[in-house]
Amino acid sequence: MKEIYVKDLRKDQEITEFFMAKTIAIKVGSNGKQYLDILLADKTGELSGKKWDVSDSEYPNLKSIEEKSIVKIKGLVTEWAGQLQLRVQRIRLASENDGQQMADFVKAAPEEPQKMFDYIHDVAEKMEDQDLRALCIRILDENREKLMYYPAAQKNHHAQLGGLLYHMKRMLMTGERVCQVYTNLNRDLVCTGVIIHDIEKINEIMSGQDGIATGYSFEGQMLGHIIQGVKTIDRMTIEMGFPREKAIMLEHMILSHHYEPDFGSPKKPLFPEAEVLHYLDILDARMFDMQDALQGTQPGSFSERVWALDNRKVYKASEGEK
Repeated sequence: MKEIYVKDLRKDQEITEFFMAKTIAIKVGSNGKQYLDILLADKTGELSGKKWDVSDSEYPNLKSIEEKSIVKIKGLVTEWAGQLQLRVQRIRLASENDGQQMADFVKAAPEEPQKMFDYIHDVAEKMEDQDLRALCIRILDENREKLMYYPAAQKNHHAQLGGLLYHMKRMLMTGERVCQVYTNLNRDLVCTGVIIHDIEKINEIMSGQDGIATGYSFEGQMLGHIIQGVKTIDRMTIEMGFPREKAIMLEHMILSHHYEPDFGSPKKPLFPEAEVLHYLDILDARMFDMQDALQGTQPGSFSERVWALDNRKVYKASEGEK
């Protein structure tokens, strides 16, 4: 039974524990020596690991360890560039006799995928705009199978089983409340933007049914989910006989939701619903990253630096200050 999770690890801690080898490779350092580079994971997070000076006799056994394998590792928790890292001393594949359960190693959204899907589908069904309603229902129904498990990223926010649905649902919940405050907003347009803005991640990212992303597809690498999304919406709206203005506005919402050219958006939002979509997206991403960073942080202390948060540390209030 797994006893120590990634969130529990502290610098200078010696451990012997099971983890998933999310990625694993033998590389050659600048000194010409082989080393093992491994990304360890469990349901609470990820940890980079290194086994230095891999000998030729160790090479065959280490090379036989495949990605997503469960491994038992003995090592020392160190720190590198402000991040915890495991200096691996020994590693072996787990056996059936070790009794490990895959549920301990797969990070998953905190809500059941079917319930999240039903919530999103219900929002679509209640839309008054019949064009937008039909489009959202079609997109959800055609992609239902993958949505049940797909992550929203390979490494960043919502990189977890059901993460794409979780991201979509929380954005919808916030978006509907924003529309109650800013009554000039078209609620159906905002909700449609939420449902379609990241939908092509299911074709950009490669993922198994365990929700673990293993890389990017050819088209995902060449185009990315923003351009893929624009292509999909352009095709669907033509097939469905959409008014061209409405179709272009939807495509613009996808195109501009990252806001900055450096992050993949060649256009900034040019109407209120597109602007709101960007902030719904960034808000949910930031809240996810902060919550994730604080999961393994002791009250009254700071987390490790979080690359996705501009390399900031996040503070967790003392128990008495909550």
